[in-house]
Amino acid sequence: MTATRVLVLNTGSSSVKYQLLDMSDRSRLAVGLVERIGERNGRIRHTLVHGPDGPDGSARTRESTGPVPDHGAALEAVAEELSRDGLGLDSPDLAAIGHRVVHGGKRFTEPTLIDTAVVDEIERLSPVAPLHNPANLTGIRTAQKLRPDLPQVAVFDTAFHATMPEAAARYAIDVETADRHRVRRYGFHGTSHAFVSRAAAELLGREPSEVNVIVLHLGNGASASAVRGGRCVETSMGLTPLEGLVMGTRSGDLDPAVVFHLMRVGGMTADEVDELLNKRSGLVGLCGDNDMREIRRRVDEGDEAAALAFDIYVHRLRKYIGAYYAVLGTVDVVAFTAGVGENSAPVRAAALAGLEGLGLAVDEELNRAPGDGPRLISPPGAPVAVAVVPTDEELEIAARTYELVTGVRQTL
Repeated sequence: MTATRVLVLNTGSSSVKYQLLDMSDRSRLAVGLVERIGERNGRIRHTLVHGPDGPDGSARTRESTGPVPDHGAALEAVAEELSRDGLGLDSPDLAAIGHRVVHGGKRFTEPTLIDTAVVDEIERLSPVAPLHNPANLTGIRTAQKLRPDLPQVAVFDTAFHATMPEAAARYAIDVETADRHRVRRYGFHGTSHAFVSRAAAELLGREPSEVNVIVLHLGNGASASAVRGGRCVETSMGLTPLEGLVMGTRSGDLDPAVVFHLMRVGGMTADEVDELLNKRSGLVGLCGDNDMREIRRRVDEGDEAAALAFDIYVHRLRKYIGAYYAVLGTVDVVAFTAGVGENSAPVRAAALAGLEGLGLAVDEELNRAPGDGPRLISPPGAPVAVAVVPTDEELEIAARTYELVTGVRQTL
C-alpha cells in the first residue's frame, strides 16, 4: 500500500501549527495548533476533520492547557494528539513531513529534501530571517528525532520569487557589499502567491502559463506579486518581510533615512528601531488596531484616526497595483487572498476605485456577496477579471512535499 499522507509543520518562535493531509484526495485529516511554548499556560488545540477510515460527518475538537516547556514537548504533543485519533507519526500511511521554512536565500529555489547540509545552510541564513529560520530549524530537528527514517522536506517562502529578474531583485547599492552580506530582494508568502496565481488561472479556465496575475496577499502580513505566465517577476517584500505594503504592525516602504534620523536625533538603538518598524507601525501604529474588521467599524462610526489608517493602507495598495500593471504590461486577473483580501469587501472596492481606465472594477453586489471558494467579483465582461481566491498554503506545502518524495505530479 502506497503511503499518501503528509504532515505539514509550521514552527514559529512560540507556536507550532500543523495539518495532516491525505494526498490521494487532498483531504484534511487533522489540524491543530500548539501555542505559548515555553510558558506555563501553553495551549493545545486539535481538530479531527476526517477519521482514519474516512469522513465521520463532523469535526471534533479537543483543547487543553498546561506547560509546554519547549518545541520538543510541542512536537511530542502533536504526535500524541494524532495518535489518539489513529493517525500517529508511526503510521505506514505517512509518506513525509513538509516544513514551512521562511528564508531559502538564493540557493533554495525548489522544495528540498532535508539533510545535514540543508540544515546548515538554513542556519547560515538565519541572520536575514532571525525571527523565523531558527524556529523553523527547531521544528525540523525535533521532527527528525521523532521520525529519523521519514523523508523531511523544506518548502521555502522565498522560492516562488526566485524567478524575479536581477533588475527586480537587486537593490541599487554597492554590488560587492550587497553580495557579501546577501542583500537583495527575496520576497515572502511564496507558497500563497504560487497557489493563488495558479488557482486564479484555473478560475478563468486557462493554463497558468497563459495568464498574467497580480496577487494581493492581504493578512496581518501583506504582500503583492506580479506573476507572468506562472513565474513571479516582481514582489513587494524584500530582504525581509518589512518592505512593501502597509501591514498590521509593519510599516512597509519608508525612506531608509528614517532609520538614521531616529537613531541620530531620536536616540533610538538599532533594536528599538527594529521593534518600532516591525511591531509598532503599520495599522496598529497609525490607529491602535491591526484588525481590519475593527478598523472598518471605527471608520463607520466616524473615527478619524481609523479613517486615515484605512486611507493610507489603501493608497499604498493601489500604488502597487498600478506599478505591477506597468511591470506586466497586460493583466488578466487581480486576485485578492488571505484574511483581509478574502473577507473585506470595503478594502477590495477601495483598492480598485478609480482604476476603471485600466479595466479594473468590482461589481458591488458580487463583491459584497458571501462565498467560501474562488469567485469572480468583477462586472460581467470586464477587460480584467477581479477575483477572490482563498489561499491554502498548507495544501501547497503538502503537494510539493508529496510530489518530491513520490514523483507523483500534483496539480492544484
